Amino acid sequence: MTTLARMSPTNDPARSTVTGPELRVESGVCHVLFVYDVGFAVNLDEAERHIQAAKHRESIRRTRKAPRYFQYRPPPLRVTIAAESVSIAGFASEPSVDFVIYDFGAATVLYRIPLAGPLQEIQRLALDLYDNELLLIDSKQRVEQLLHAIGPVVAKSNLADVIEDYVILQITASAPPIDTQRAISDYGLPLAQLLRAEPEVLSAQEIEDSLACRIAFGTRDVIFVDWNASLLIGADMDDVLAVLEFANVELLEMRFLDDQLDLALGEAYGQFSHRKWRTWPFRSRAAVLERVARLQLDSAILFEGVNNTLKLLGDPYLARVYRLAAQRLHLSDWDTSILRKLKTVESIYEKISDQQSTLRMEVLEWIIILLIAISIVVSLK
Repeated sequence: MTTLARMSPTNDPARSTVTGPELRVESGVCHVLFVYDVGFAVNLDEAERHIQAAKHRESIRRTRKAPRYFQYRPPPLRVTIAAESVSIAGFASEPSVDFVIYDFGAATVLYRIPLAGPLQEIQRLALDLYDNELLLIDSKQRVEQLLHAIGPVVAKSNLADVIEDYVILQITASAPPIDTQRAISDYGLPLAQLLRAEPEVLSAQEIEDSLACRIAFGTRDVIFVDWNASLLIGADMDDVLAVLEFANVELLEMRFLDDQLDLALGEAYGQFSHRKWRTWPFRSRAAVLERVARLQLDSAILFEGVNNTLKLLGDPYLARVYRLAAQRLHLSDWDTSILRKLKTVESIYEKISDQQSTLRMEVLEWIIILLIAISIVVSLK
């Protein structure tokens, strides 16, 4: 990660809104995405046959040199449907919505809003997009319709309550053109306000933090990655968009899996610590073992499926973009939490299994004692 240079009093963006000339966005796109978990797994080949709308299997559109094997495994299914344009803060979305469906049960609803106008208007758009109820309700309705259409090919079909939303702002042309080497010193405050969806004047520390995770491939592009949004300045960034989208899909699945493990741990611990057994406890204990074992298997499959879908070993630049996104979204912390809970689930499974085995041995010992006693009584007659 490129570190942010220390700001001197003369170029501290908190002291003035803009130190460079007033900026107008000539062309750009705002990508608004909502990620949902729709089930345990999706048969993408069968889903493609069930959907009548325009569709194709997604691939990374490489804009830089990269190995040919650098792609999704397996490629997700992208579906484009016609939709009414949505108006937000004076901007209108395109009359279409994209779905990206992944084999591990995630689906992204993607809106595109063309950008043109003064930077202040783009800031108002970013502010209105934060926790936007209109798009949230619309996206949920659309993913429910999608799930209804492909439900037969979704294993354990269920729309989870966990939702992840994210905004990616891309500026392809502006007047005057943004000098990417001076973007922070010229427009530090408004760019930070864009990323944080914050109308208030930010402190120098907040500006520095919001713009700290940045990366550039050439001299005419730069990417700023933050927890709420990312800002892309430059053209031909389809591959970067794909990486940022997938990072949010991964975050959604990690959050979903973490919640599922919390619920399962509570249930498993309650069963393990319950001492008031019935006369014949084997069946209930066996059911608990089966549920815990199924949870272990499902969690491991989901965890590996998410982490193995996109391999970035072949492209150092995109690997660095992903690391910045992972840092901002705390993906490594989620991974650590999930791995710890999986180990706890495994430990509980072993303890319940040991209890079951011990109980069986005790029952067998009592049966043997009873048989010996019966044989003695019979022999004395």
